[in-house]
Parts: sequence; structure tokens; C-alpha cells
Amino acid sequence: MYPIQKLIIAASLLACPFFGIAQHTSPNTNSMRYPKTNKIEVADIYFGTTVKDPYRWLEDDRSSETKAWVEAENKVTQNFLSGIPFRTAIKTRLEKLWNYEKYTAPFKEGAYTYFYKNDGLQNQYVLYRQKDKGKTEMFLNPNTFSKDGTTSLAGIEFTKDGSMAAYQISEGGSDWRKVLVIKTADRSIVGDTLIDVKFSGLAWKGNEGFYYSSYDKPKEGSQLSGLTQHHKLYFHKIGTQQKDDKLIFGGEENKRRYIGADLTEDQRFLVITAAESTTGNELYIQDLSKTGSPIVKVVNNFKADHTVIASEDNKLYIHTNLNAPNYKIVTVDASNPAPENWKDLIPETENVLTAGTGGGRIFADYLKDATSMVMQYDMEGNLERTVTLPGIGSASGFNAKKTEKELYYTFTSYIYPPTIYRYIIASGQSVEYKKAGVEFDPSRFESKQIFYTSKDGTKVPMIITYKKGIELNGKNPTLLYGYGGFSVSLSPVFSTSNIVLLEQGGIYAVPNLRGGGEYGEKWHIAGTKMNKQNVFDDFIAAAEYLISNKYTSKDYLAISGGSNGGLLVAAVMSQRPELFKVALPAVGVLDMLRYNKFTAGAGWAFDYGTAEESKEMFEYLLKYSPYHALKPGVSYPATMITTADHDDRVVPAHSFKFAARLQEYHTGSSPALIRIETNAGHGAGKPTAKIIEEQADKWAFMLYNMGLTSRQ
Repeated sequence: MYPIQKLIIAASLLACPFFGIAQHTSPNTNSMRYPKTNKIEVADIYFGTTVKDPYRWLEDDRSSETKAWVEAENKVTQNFLSGIPFRTAIKTRLEKLWNYEKYTAPFKEGAYTYFYKNDGLQNQYVLYRQKDKGKTEMFLNPNTFSKDGTTSLAGIEFTKDGSMAAYQISEGGSDWRKVLVIKTADRSIVGDTLIDVKFSGLAWKGNEGFYYSSYDKPKEGSQLSGLTQHHKLYFHKIGTQQKDDKLIFGGEENKRRYIGADLTEDQRFLVITAAESTTGNELYIQDLSKTGSPIVKVVNNFKADHTVIASEDNKLYIHTNLNAPNYKIVTVDASNPAPENWKDLIPETENVLTAGTGGGRIFADYLKDATSMVMQYDMEGNLERTVTLPGIGSASGFNAKKTEKELYYTFTSYIYPPTIYRYIIASGQSVEYKKAGVEFDPSRFESKQIFYTSKDGTKVPMIITYKKGIELNGKNPTLLYGYGGFSVSLSPVFSTSNIVLLEQGGIYAVPNLRGGGEYGEKWHIAGTKMNKQNVFDDFIAAAEYLISNKYTSKDYLAISGGSNGGLLVAAVMSQRPELFKVALPAVGVLDMLRYNKFTAGAGWAFDYGTAEESKEMFEYLLKYSPYHALKPGVSYPATMITTADHDDRVVPAHSFKFAARLQEYHTGSSPALIRIETNAGHGAGKPTAKIIEEQADKWAFMLYNMGLTSRQ
């Protein structure tokens, strides 16, 4: 699409619609001066072993010392990045690529069809609506919520008749939310704004009010990093004050870390899920058609995951992995809902099942080697058809109200920009509705799935994406991205940012590591607790496959991941520092001995285990914990850690402490930097401008440290 031209580091650079890639002399950072980070005598004793933690003072995000350290580190980082001659060209290219109209799939509420749209470079998507075939009108514009675009719309729920809506806003990327209620006719605000809402959906009960969940805010210490333990489910009655909201579930009588609520579409049943960790939940129902009916326990343990996806009269449809690691759908009479009475409707298969409903049908979305396969069933479990998708990739959005005749889904892959399709439920016909306007020609690129062998002999899938015709000579700049945890499945999705790499002959590779959900709960468990090293071994084996097959070499290989993926990147760079040229750990969980001391971190113990639970678990965590695994006198890859000052999920202290120790121990010429975003959180709701800046810095840092500038 764009011919490769010589990059001229001059004023004409800014007018160039792309940047190029070729050799330059590797940067010399031997003279880099990092901020002096004080070390304070602090230590903990675990099962007789003393573990020093000299940078613990950086956990105090309120202190003036931490603030000064952040400012000093950002100054060093920005000074380095500003010296990369093609950084501005990359940002300019990204802005051009990003500047196209983006839509989400429409959904119907009351008499209106709603959809989100971004004109191109707007910081936040705008919510629009349309009645029948009338004029489209703006409904909510989050870009007006704050001057700098850092306040986002974090979810909206409508009453069944569509006359009212409750929406959440997030300020500065925080997980703590505010909730506003409006009349949809004129968008006038109803009642007071609810505050201190966290990890919550909003479930309307008629027009009377809605259910929501939250924690008590930490009374002592930081509001961002303070421990949040016991979730509470409330009912807010419209027209009353939040302090008078009724506690429905949780609190002292039912201490649970995560509690969620939903109503069945007919508004008859309140469905409550309760969990202690991110895996496994109790299930409760309450029959709202009967005044004073009790909350009934359906599942009384945390051994499996269960969700009610639909109801018909007294019949409940439940999506579960109880005795079915790849999930199945069962039915049960709500008057006697215990698991021993469940009947299989759509049995477990070899592929992982997620499910949605619409138009009186069940849509079984199977994950087959990390790609979508969708099958349409009637409510009796009879297969009607396999949905014909546009290709091999990821399909999402097979949900609609029971009365609808059509629904909208989105299809995408690494080389297929997100395209919205209108699906006719009766005929199974898919009609293209909105095609992405991004400047990208899929015919020039290839995305193929391979299977490689991990350290213990396990076969792991990986999708490798690149421009057709590239030479496999070991010199292609490659980004290896991974996650590997919490049963999260990495299915193919298009990234506008990745165009910058692909169009210049770079490679993007994504392995489906153990710990994820690509092959069900067995695959997940194989990457948890005392099996966590499997995840790191899978990632290392992916890198070795790319190198041995000449896609790249260690001098042109970068690794990237965020959150649990940040842990992944930091762990493997500490275990195999010689294997990678660049490491980009983002918002990572990096102190595995103390992660459970902050915010909702204790809820991650199912995947990680804790240092307190046993001597064996402590020793296992200590061995791979990135903060503790760093060793003095080692030459680590060029590293740019990224985090944000308002991240109240994985607190920035993880990244702060890791950066301080990396800068202390690291030898060699490659930089060890930390980029700390201000007025931003874990990632959700981040404004477009900040996303582009961060992505430009990532590509510039990666390519510059590979010694690349332009290719003839």
C-alpha cells in the first residue's frame, strides 16, 4: 500500500505517511543516568526465610517521595524517547491510521436502536440512537464529561421499556465508578448520583430501581491501593438516597469477594453470582413474581462456573462447566434447581462453549483452536444450523432480545478489520452492515496458525501474522504477545496499531498459552499455582520456534503483555534475558509475594496461590516473582515498563518496585525505563490521544533498540 522509501531525519519526516525499517547503530546507553532510588531496610519472614524489600516505600502512592520519583523517572524516559528520530513519524502515521469512523454493533432498547461511534480521533466513543428509519441523534457524549477526555462511559443499562437508563462513569481510568440515572426521552437526570461503585453491573427491576455491587471504600491508607475484601449487592430505589439503599446480599452475613446480579429477560428471576476468586461461583435465584420470596441457593460451592443465560416460564437455562471442563448448557425447574436435577440440553464437546440468546434461539459460540465456530439451536436443544462466518477469526455479539427477528454481530481477525454483520435469525443469512474504514488491505497480508512443542511436550497453538512475501532470514522485527491466565482466551482480533509493524515487514505472533481458556478448564488449571511455570515455558518455546524457523532472531525479537501478561513478560525476561532484544511489560503483577495485599488482588489467589498458604507455594512464587527473580550483574533486554498512576486494579507499586530493582541490577548498554501515564488506570476508558502516544512510544522504543530506522 505504501512503498518503502528512505527515511530522512529532517523536516520532511513529518510529511512522510509512514516510517521505514533498516539498520542503524545500536543506541549506546552506557552513560544513562537513572534517578537515585533510596533503599530502606524492610524485610518479611516467610516460613523461616527472610525476604528483603528495600523499595517498599514506593507502595505509598500518596507520598511526596513517590511523586518525586515518578516525575524523575518519567523525565528520564521522555528524554530517551524524544531522542528517537522517527518517534514523531510513527505517531503521525498512527494518527492517520486511527482517523476513520468506527462503529459498534447496534442494539435495541425500547423504541430506539442504539450504537456507539467514534468519528476517528475522538477520545471516547459517542452513544447515538435512531428511531425506526428516522434521523440519528447523539444520546450521550462522554467527550464532554471532562476537558482532557479521561472520564469515560463505563457501561449503560436500560429499563425493559427503554424509558430510563443508568450509566456508569470512570474518572481517570479508575475502577471506582459513579452511576447516573436519566430519562431517555430528554436525558434529564433522575435523583442523585451514586458514588463508590466498583466491579458492578446494573440490573433494572422494572422502572422501580436497580441492583448494583460495591465495596466499602478503604478507611485507612490509599483509596487507590487499599484492600477491598467484601462485595455487597444493593438495591437502589429511584428517588431515594444512596445511603438508604437496601443490602440484598453480602456484607458480614455472606462474605464474598465478588458479587454480581442480573435479571432474566422476563424480569421474573433475580440471579445472583457470588465468588471468592476469579474462578468458580455460587449461584442463587429469587422469584420476584412472588412477594417476599427468599433467595434460593442453587450451587453452594466455588468449584465451577455457572451463569443463567435464559428462562422460559419456570425453566432456567444455565451455562456451566460443572463436570464439563469445556462447558455445556443445562436446564432445570426453578422450583427445584439443585445440580442433581440439571438436565443436559447442549452437552459438552471437545471445543470450549460460550453462549448467547436472541430471537428465541440459543447461539453456541465454540472456540475451536482459538477461533470462532457458531451454532444455532432452538430452545429445546435442537441444532438448526451452523452459522456461516466470513472466514476464520473471532465472532462476537450473538445476543438479542427474545422478540427480535435479527441481531448484529462483529467479525474480525488479525488481518480482517472489525466488520459488523446483520444476521437474519430465521434464515441464517448474514448481511454486511458496517465495514471498517481503516486504511488496510488484507490481501497483502497472511495470518496462519501453527502448533509448536513446549518444554514438557505439550502442543501449543500460535497465530503468526505478516506481510506476504517476506523473507524468513531471521532479521524481521517481531512482537511476541501473550497473556496465559485467568481462563482468558486470546482469539484473533484486529489492531490498528499493529499495522505500523506489519506494513513495514514486521511480524506479530500470538501463542495460546496454558493458563488461558482456549481449551477449557483443564488448559486453565495447567497454568495456575504450582503449574504457573508452564505458562512461561510455553512463551519461551514460542520465541524459540520463531527463531529456529527464521521468522526472526534474538536481536529482532520483542515480547509484550499486560496485567497478567505483564507478569509473563517480566518473568521470562528474568529467566531468559539473552533470548529477547526488547521487553514491554505493561501494568504487570510483578511482586508475587504481596499482590494480595492491594485492592482486589486477593481474588487472584486461585490462579497464583499466595505466599502465606504454604512453604511450598511461597518458595514457588519467590522463584519466579519478577521483582525477586532479578539478579545483579545481568544484562537484561531493553525494557520499557508501562503503568499508570490511577491503576487501582494492579497497583503501580508493582511496576515501580520492579523498575527500581531492574535499574539497580541491570548491566549492559540497553535502557531500563518506566513510562508512567498520569490520570489513567488499568487500561479501560483510556482516551484515544493517550493510546496513540503510548503505542507510538512502544514501537519507537522497540525498533530503535533493535537498531532499526529505515529499509531501502
